[in-house]
Amino acid sequence: MRETNSCMVDVATLYIVPTPIGNLADITHRALDVLANVDLIAAEDTRHTSRLLSHFSISTRTFALHDHNEQQKADYLIEKLQAGTSIALVSDAGTPLISDPGYHLVNRCRQAGVKVVPLPGPCAVITALSGAGLPSDRFSFEGFLPPKSKGRRDTFQSLADDERTLIFYESPHRITDSLADMLAVLGPERQVVLARELTKTYETIHGAPLGELIDWLSEDSNRVRGEMVVLVAGHRKAKDDLPAEALRTVVLLVKELPLKKAAALAAEIHGVKKNALYKWGLENLD
Repeated sequence: MRETNSCMVDVATLYIVPTPIGNLADITHRALDVLANVDLIAAEDTRHTSRLLSHFSISTRTFALHDHNEQQKADYLIEKLQAGTSIALVSDAGTPLISDPGYHLVNRCRQAGVKVVPLPGPCAVITALSGAGLPSDRFSFEGFLPPKSKGRRDTFQSLADDERTLIFYESPHRITDSLADMLAVLGPERQVVLARELTKTYETIHGAPLGELIDWLSEDSNRVRGEMVVLVAGHRKAKDDLPAEALRTVVLLVKELPLKKAAALAAEIHGVKKNALYKWGLENLD
């Protein structure tokens, strides 16, 4: 362990260090201490990180570690760690690994028995969720949406019945198309919150039913600028909604049995009313 006036940095340790997502004042004292006292900083973009370090008068050497070289460079960094080097991992903004590089390195470190110390700090997902006004007891972060329409619609379709709050990242040049695809799958009434430019001067957190949100977005071109976090309210089951598992069971059983018998068996398996399953089958199955 190397001790300084304000920080103790362990040798042979990888530190996961979150950095500001917009407002430089959001960096923690501990993060600054670690960045100033480790032997090496592995950065997604060394030029971007050098500006952050310069702002806080930190002169630690940097090393480029990004999506295109992470798997190749992981062994090199692990060798340095095992030799006693202390390394801080940073991304361009926010917490490393959260839709940013770092997974392969951390995974390999854990396998190799290298000590990994994660620091708490800025993260756009959590920042947006805490201010969105949507249920936060259960949520699913889905990362960046697929770049093409079919991929996005398939994603929304697979999540349409999910009762958790859903969170996505999206870029400014795709947000309009992505919301249009969401509208086609989830409909205009699903509550959606758009959080953009978080912690920056023009921070905006706006929520509305999806159809209204799309209209609001189209009223001002400035509203589609900046990195976006899109939060979608989970599916709300109606009292008479049938469990998806029960419906799938009916679909499978009806291939071998009459609908009435299939509905009765599925109802017994899943504890639902057989008449409701039978009615659903009549309306939805050929």
